[in-house]
Amino acid sequence: MVMAELETRRWRTSDRAKTAVQLMAGWVALLWALEVVDLATGHALDAYGIVARDPDSLGGILAAPFLHFGFGHVASNSVPLLIFGFLAALGGVRRFLAVCALIIVADGVGVWLISPSDSITAGASGLVFGLFGYLVVRGFVERRPLGIAVGVTIAALWGGTILLGISPADTTVSWQGHLVGLVAGVGTAFLFRPERRQAALTP
Repeated sequence: MVMAELETRRWRTSDRAKTAVQLMAGWVALLWALEVVDLATGHALDAYGIVARDPDSLGGILAAPFLHFGFGHVASNSVPLLIFGFLAALGGVRRFLAVCALIIVADGVGVWLISPSDSITAGASGLVFGLFGYLVVRGFVERRPLGIAVGVTIAALWGGTILLGISPADTTVSWQGHLVGLVAGVGTAFLFRPERRQAALTP
């Protein structure tokens, strides 16, 4: 009976990993496909980014994370999005999509509010920074050793890059989007933590 349960758990873990790989591979492929369309249309899709404090660009809050300013921009976001997205999606696809949706909306609203006037912001980096914050904090919030190990490893490998990305000194990137995304990701780790079940007391 115990062996059967172990085999079932292994199968579920393998199935989750396969689903996470497929989901993130498809997600990144979509980003590249959209950039191909953008190039073919003379960069017409760039207009759907977020224009700070422009009411007409509020729709860009949802569109901007899927759009980029050139293939170099897409490439810089692809690898961390694949890795962070895969690790986050291992916790369940529904939960992952809910986390991404909250990060995207919070980040987009923040960019719309605090970015420089008339600036246009697009790219998946806000989501990347959000997933980074989510993964680093999640293990500690849920008190799971494996999650803590994942968070510490990610922080050690990418922490320096993240700190540079939220520095106002670099005016070539949207540090506002990076910062808001990071904060939103940390917030989602608390918001989406599973409820701890209390053991029933028996007389």
